[in-house]
Amino acid sequence: MRRRVFIAGLVAASLPRIALAQQQSLPIVGFLHSGSSGPNAHLVAAFQRGLREAGFEEGRNVAIEYRWAEGKYDRLPALASDLINRGAVVLYTAGGSVAAIEARKAAKAIPIVFVMGSDPVRVGLVSSLNRPGGNATGVTLITSGLEAKRLELLRQLVPSADPVAALINPDNPNAEDVANDIQASAKSLGLEVKILHAASDTQLESILAALPQWQVKGILVGNDPYFLSRRDKIIARMAEISMPAIYQSREFPASGGLASYGSNLADMYRKSGAYVGRALKGEKLAEMPVQQPTAFELVFNLKTARALGLAIPQTLLATADEVLE
Repeated sequence: MRRRVFIAGLVAASLPRIALAQQQSLPIVGFLHSGSSGPNAHLVAAFQRGLREAGFEEGRNVAIEYRWAEGKYDRLPALASDLINRGAVVLYTAGGSVAAIEARKAAKAIPIVFVMGSDPVRVGLVSSLNRPGGNATGVTLITSGLEAKRLELLRQLVPSADPVAALINPDNPNAEDVANDIQASAKSLGLEVKILHAASDTQLESILAALPQWQVKGILVGNDPYFLSRRDKIIARMAEISMPAIYQSREFPASGGLASYGSNLADMYRKSGAYVGRALKGEKLAEMPVQQPTAFELVFNLKTARALGLAIPQTLLATADEVLE
C-alpha cells in the first residue's frame, strides 16, 4: 500500500511538469497589443474564436504569449523583442499600426498578422492590399478615414454644436492626416474645430478637465486604441459635463457613450485570428490579401441621448445598425 501511495505521489508531482513540457512544445503565437488587457478582453475572445475556426485552440495545440503596452507606444519595441526571444513562430499585432511597425522592425522573417485602422500600404507594411508581398498581412479597419463622416454625424445630432473639439493621439502615425481630414470637413460644414492632443493619462485628464473652459459644444474622439482603452474615463467625463460626443466603435455607446460610427472590431479580430491559424499551417502571408470591412456600423445609445436632452433625428435612427436603450 505504501509503495502504491509513493508511486501515486510521484505521478501527481510530475503532472505539472508534464503539462508544462507539453505547453512548451506547442507553437507559440506572440500577441502584441498597444492597449490594456481589461478593456480589450472581448476582442481577445474574438481573436481566439477566429483561431478556433482555423483549427487552433489555446493550450491544446497552440500557446499564446500576451504582451500589453498599456497605451505607451514606447514599450512596444522591447515587448516585440521579448516575444521573439520567447520563440514566437507567428506575431499577432493589434491596437493600431505602431504595434505592427515595431514588430516588423524586430522580426524580418517571422510571419506577422495585424489588425489596424491605418492603411498598411501607406505605413510600409505591405506592397499592396491584394498581394502583400512580404511577411505581414491581416485586417485593416480603415477607420482613420472616417473622421469626416463622424464629424458630419455629430453636426446632424447637434445642429447647434459649434465650435467642436476633436481629440487625437499625437503618437499615432496617422495623427497629422486625421487632423487635416477633420479640419477640411469642419470647413466644408462651416464649423470651427479645436484639435486637442492626448497621448498619456496625464494629458488626457488635463484635457477632459479643461473642456468646459474652451466652450465647445461637442467632441469627436478620434480613432486610437489608447482612447478605446480609456473609454470609461472619457464617457464618464462627457456625462459629467453633459457634452455630446461621437466615437470610433460600438464599444463606446455600449459603455454609455452617445454614438459611434465605424467597423465591427470584434468581427475584425475574429478574422485576423483565423489568419493567424492559416499562418500556423504554413500558408504564405505574401499571397494572403489584407482584409477590409465591407460595412460600417452606426450605433446610438438612447439612454445617453435622453440624459443629454437630445432627440436623435428619425432619419438617423432609421439608418442605425443598432439602437441601445
